[in-house]
Amino acid sequence: MSQSEHSNVSKILSITGAALALILLLLYMQGSFVSKVSPGLSPLNSEAKVPENQTAVVEKKQVDDILTWPGTVKSRTVANIAPKITARILDIKVHVSDKVKKGDLIARLDERDIKAEEQSVLAALAGVTAQANRAKADEQRIEGLYHKEAATRENYDAIVAKAKEAQASVIQASSQVSEMRAHLSDTLLLAPFDGVVVKRLKEPGDMGLPGVPVVTLQTSQGLRLEADVPTSCAGRYHTGMAVKVRIDTLSKTVSAQIDEISPDVDPQTRTQLIKIALPVMDGLQPGYFGWLEQACDQHETLLIPKRAVQHIGQLEVVKILSADHPLMRHIRTAKTFGDQIEVISGLQAGETIILNAEQAQ
Repeated sequence: MSQSEHSNVSKILSITGAALALILLLLYMQGSFVSKVSPGLSPLNSEAKVPENQTAVVEKKQVDDILTWPGTVKSRTVANIAPKITARILDIKVHVSDKVKKGDLIARLDERDIKAEEQSVLAALAGVTAQANRAKADEQRIEGLYHKEAATRENYDAIVAKAKEAQASVIQASSQVSEMRAHLSDTLLLAPFDGVVVKRLKEPGDMGLPGVPVVTLQTSQGLRLEADVPTSCAGRYHTGMAVKVRIDTLSKTVSAQIDEISPDVDPQTRTQLIKIALPVMDGLQPGYFGWLEQACDQHETLLIPKRAVQHIGQLEVVKILSADHPLMRHIRTAKTFGDQIEVISGLQAGETIILNAEQAQ
């Protein structure tokens, strides 16, 4: 046999031996070579008595089902910036996430039609003002004649009435001029407070309509997380209740307080809107995504100390005491609750398990 062939045979024998050893180990852990051992148990070669402070009893307890519901960080103070007049939007100065100060220009509307109307009412005001001045002069003249008995009462009353009518026309025209100038100021949409732009609903060229928002502003003060919660769980909440809120963007979980619960139920999703007042957090902004975390229900489960669980590869095992003899037991775990962990298979309530001394240290 050549040296190369001898080397290949050696490799094959080594691989075969390793595979056989692994199979024997798995069979041994399953109890295949030990009589009177139930499936899933492996006896341990330890005759030393286990101290009581290194054991624990498997307990059956009621635990909370912690559920999470997504929500959005919003401000208590929200303003929809909308025109008071109908005019085309010429320019919008802000975008989503922009910060603005009170009085900053948000958008500008087309003022040409209003300018034309203003010129028209100014011309009308000039005309009625001239008429009122002539009527006032006639009133003063007829008053002198009337006192000298050179004019009749009828003529006097007619000229006085005409002067009052002319003055009323001046007042009306002046009011129209003031209205036009107010409309001119309405073509500039200004920020009513310091805030952040959270929505931009129109674009330049769109028609601005009274009451239809162009942008939406929110303040960065008094922020709340607003979450839609199923009615089956919403009934467990009440205003003033402390809850946990997680803000992923800031990698923070904080305690917060329920501020408001909407009595209305969404017929489509069967949820109610819950608003949670958030504490002051550096970097927190309207629009951030968050989670409302809270127990909605309870279930009965088996709990053991986390340090009793050992990991062998992807297997989870514990040591149990059976007739004062330690045995290895394969288990499956689920959620953790503090320093305890939920066991969903492999153990029964009342069994005694051995704690891992190394983890305890």
